[in-house]
Amino acid sequence: MSTVKERLDALGLVLPKAAAPVANYVPFIRTGNLVIISGQICFGADGKLADAHKGKLGAEISPEAGIAAARLCALNVLAQVQAAVGDLDHGVVQCLRLGGFINAVPTFAGLAGIMNGASDLMVEILGDRGRHARSTVGVAELPLDAAVEVEAMFEVK
Repeated sequence: MSTVKERLDALGLVLPKAAAPVANYVPFIRTGNLVIISGQICFGADGKLADAHKGKLGAEISPEAGIAAARLCALNVLAQVQAAVGDLDHGVVQCLRLGGFINAVPTFAGLAGIMNGASDLMVEILGDRGRHARSTVGVAELPLDAAVEVEAMFEVK
């Protein structure tokens, strides 16, 4: 079995630095063997929100850009989990749940496909420990006009 670092390397990805909160909340809460991750938007490796990931699916954001944004959200979720437990290989038992919020026009019918970007990445990085329950919701607006936001819950050691 390969390590998280090896899987990231194989995908050409780097786990970003865990983003600091921008308001009166914490990025994660650990209680017992659970870590709950606050919603993470699609910041890139540079800690910035790219113009390509600002706006609404079904309008200025293409499905491909939406999937890429969801993958960035999942990377940011994993960065927060790593901040909480220190080591994704030994600290994570299971990704229990992902919740996806897609900034979309009311007629956009591809919400689940966009959220697959986050779900697929979680399994690519964590293997079977990345399989999770999920909900996906279309919303009228997200912070900073982000295209996607993902929250999560993990069982940890």
